Amino acid sequence: MRPTATRPTATVLGAPAERLEGRDKVTGVARYATEHEHNPPDCAYAWPVAATVARGRITAIDTSAADALPGVIAVLTPDTAPRLEKPDDPILAVLQNADVPHRGWFVALAVADTIETARAAAEAVRVSYAEEPHDVTLTEDHPGLYEPEEANGGHPARRERGDAAAAFAGSVVRVDVSYRVPPLHNHPMEPHAAYARWSGDHLTVYDSSQGSTTVRGVLAGLFGLAEDRVTVVSEHVGGGFGSKGTPRPNVVLAAMAARHTGRPVKLALPRKQMAAVVGHRAPTLHRLRLGAEADGTLVSVSHEVSTHTSRIKEFVEQAAVPARVMYASPHSLTAHRVVALDVPSPSWMRAPGETPGMYALESAMDELADAVGIDPVELRVRNEPPTEPDSNLPFSSRHLVECLREGARRFGWHDRDPRPAVRRDGDLLTGTGVAAATYPVLIAPSTATATALPDGGYAVRVNATDIGTGARTVLAQVAAEALGVPLGSVHIEIGSSRLPRASLAGGSSGTGSWGWAVHEACANLLRRLAGHSGALPPEGLSASADTTEAAGRKPPYARHAFGAQFAEVRVDTSTGEVRVSRLLGVYAAGRILNPRTARSQFIGGMTMGLGMALTEHSTMDPAFGDFVESDLASYHVPAHADVPAVEAHWIDEDDTHLNPMGSKGIGEIGTVGTAAAIGNAVHHATGVRFRELPLTPDRVLPRLS
Repeated sequence: MRPTATRPTATVLGAPAERLEGRDKVTGVARYATEHEHNPPDCAYAWPVAATVARGRITAIDTSAADALPGVIAVLTPDTAPRLEKPDDPILAVLQNADVPHRGWFVALAVADTIETARAAAEAVRVSYAEEPHDVTLTEDHPGLYEPEEANGGHPARRERGDAAAAFAGSVVRVDVSYRVPPLHNHPMEPHAAYARWSGDHLTVYDSSQGSTTVRGVLAGLFGLAEDRVTVVSEHVGGGFGSKGTPRPNVVLAAMAARHTGRPVKLALPRKQMAAVVGHRAPTLHRLRLGAEADGTLVSVSHEVSTHTSRIKEFVEQAAVPARVMYASPHSLTAHRVVALDVPSPSWMRAPGETPGMYALESAMDELADAVGIDPVELRVRNEPPTEPDSNLPFSSRHLVECLREGARRFGWHDRDPRPAVRRDGDLLTGTGVAAATYPVLIAPSTATATALPDGGYAVRVNATDIGTGARTVLAQVAAEALGVPLGSVHIEIGSSRLPRASLAGGSSGTGSWGWAVHEACANLLRRLAGHSGALPPEGLSASADTTEAAGRKPPYARHAFGAQFAEVRVDTSTGEVRVSRLLGVYAAGRILNPRTARSQFIGGMTMGLGMALTEHSTMDPAFGDFVESDLASYHVPAHADVPAVEAHWIDEDDTHLNPMGSKGIGEIGTVGTAAAIGNAVHHATGVRFRELPLTPDRVLPRLS
């Protein structure tokens, strides 16, 4: 049978297709990192030993008690571990020297026949240190604060237009406020885990990663191998939220232990250790100064952010960057300062920069609406920019106003009494709030192949990573649409470095980047089929695509997704407990490729934002230099009882300046505005403005008296 080279009229892309791997996941057929190959007879297990000082050097390690335990194979230390090439990322230089840059840094690794023995051996290792004074506390006036050249994502740390200070001083209405966002942790359901084995000089790794192409390159560099001597598989990944966007120490340690022992090794990080070694959202201190005319028209916007990084790696949360995108103003200042402390290295967490930055900006906009006496929705509409304020580039598409209007209609916003603290039912106060959301459109180069098979089917191969988003299904839909065939005719292969290289799953860039390559490979295949006569060869007919050149072009447009989020809360005046009773989001994110998986992403993001607003926070203990909330018993993520019926809607956009599918990323924007909408609703309910998250009862109750 020869596949058709023409397109039918039916549309596959945009249909609410069920996840292709859904049945495999719920029946246990889908294998995650440390489930691959089950348990080969010679499989060993590793358990890291974490440093118990906040700063210092190892002076001695006694492994004798661990070595004496039956079943212990080895205990790797900085003296015995395999040597690595110097990594570009300092957090991967594990067991290479005696330095301890922060509490929780790995100082040894126990390897044994069973995971229980490995854990017991790790607990039996005795480490002596020469402790040094440490500093883990971020303050607004810390003497070590400095202005870096760049924030995360390559954004300039400081941008100015006009004279923001003078314009603010001369404004009719002025809002000058500060907000605090604590450290936050990613906590994916599947911990960071890896299985590694060596066959001669070939390393094979199954890793819980957001991008096996990247992991392969890093491991090849660390172990001095050519990339074709390393295979990394990340077929199914149980979440990441950014923490698996770069290789983490677990995969390096597993490969080191496998090389040292000559046996395959599994290593899944204990959840209590993750806070110190897989990144976190850095705490951010925000100062917002908004100057406006009497009617709310912005004259000056200033957003200054202070944050921390580690002493071994600079990472600056780009929390002031959204203020460069959102609202029209002739004068603007956005700046970042950072201080290097004795803390674990921060990193990406779902919508880095936008999530904390928009919480602060959208809370300040709510305060400005109160000061001016204007409806918060109308204030945002009034300050809608004709072009991107910072770059003056035209938007490829921007439908924030439509999101606000449609969200207000669906939510019943215009029926609300704008007066705070007037809706009371016994001990319960009810309020509603709104916030806008934004996230940039990011695209990275990728490659893919498409093959027409003699049986009439098609095979599409791309090293994409499905971290639970439904990417596998949507990419198959992209291919089916491009080929003009039913979805069932397409077999999609992802999640292995054996496949055509592709970018990582991060920055809401995955589907746009991988889908572009898949679409082009399928288009190229149709052209080959059109010129082919006769039966297909047994191996089929293939075509490939590489978007490096096309995706690398800098577009003459500012490309962003936008959204509006609405929240209703009930505040118990006797306990200080805040409950969210309604959440509604409306988004403008290009063409929605699969409504089923898109709604899941929007709702998941909004739920994560709810956690940020009400329950999630981490505390850095100044005496011990450690995150106090290091497991899910103390770091409270929302449970089902915390989450109301959440509604997610969208406005269809026809944006031809993005990619062949017309899509924008949707994995992160749901998180961005939720905390501000909830915080603004709490102010409307109580009449009290809270400027530090989360809004836990101990913080709320004292201010309700």
